[in-house]
Amino acid sequence: MFDLHINWRGPLSSCNYDCGYCPFAKQVSSRAELAQDEADLARFVTWCGDAEAHQRRLSILFTPWGEALIRPYYASALVELSHMPHVAAVAIQTNLSSRLEALAQAKRQTLGLWTTFHPSETSVDAFADRCATLDDMGIRYSVGVVGLREHFDLIEQLRARLRASVYLWINAYKSRGPGYYVDGEHERLAAIDPLFSYNAVRHQSLGQPCAAGRESLLVRGDGRVSRCHFVERSLGNLYDDELDAMLADRPCPQSSCGCFIGYVHLDRLKLRPRFADGLAARIL
Repeated sequence: MFDLHINWRGPLSSCNYDCGYCPFAKQVSSRAELAQDEADLARFVTWCGDAEAHQRRLSILFTPWGEALIRPYYASALVELSHMPHVAAVAIQTNLSSRLEALAQAKRQTLGLWTTFHPSETSVDAFADRCATLDDMGIRYSVGVVGLREHFDLIEQLRARLRASVYLWINAYKSRGPGYYVDGEHERLAAIDPLFSYNAVRHQSLGQPCAAGRESLLVRGDGRVSRCHFVERSLGNLYDDELDAMLADRPCPQSSCGCFIGYVHLDRLKLRPRFADGLAARIL
């Protein structure tokens, strides 16, 4: 088990997909942005490698604004981190459109992929074939998809194509509020994703005990640290300040939390023990 979970997000903000609900659809990063992102990532990997300095067993998830694994330097970072003895888990969110062979040298017990299926950009057959490649390579992964009504049949088809042990999670469509799903639809999706009920609501979190800021942090490319993606208040800088001084038991200042990478850390939900070292890649 890990001591500290880190979500890392650099300046990259671009994607090769064109999903209608995403603000980064078909965005193109400038050369300067990519160079800064690569330099920031290299600095973070170096920090992770200095076990004597941080004295933590780490779990790491890369949460880019867009698709990062199409950049070779991310694959190299994943491979390097996976072989560090004090890294319990390392993962990245990805649409699986990259060259998976670049991960061939990664340590299988440590690497995981948080993959997402985008029906407007690829077919069930094509995505399932990519998952089969991961199976052949021995790389662990989860699969996710947004629970839009027009995609229900495709979600069920994908479930049938995946190995039974692969967790298929469904992000509830909450942009239209809690009334999007009608009678029977919630149950239909919950039959596929056993944790769908957790994602289908916004959890009341104000004043609630949470591991974010205590055992989990968000680190941005320049080293700025905050407790999570949804609380902007800075706790310091990873490269300038003492890690121990930034970690503390802090109740949540937000009224509610509706995203997995946030609510998974709420103590009362008891989800972190269910995922254990699979937390980074959302693997049950």
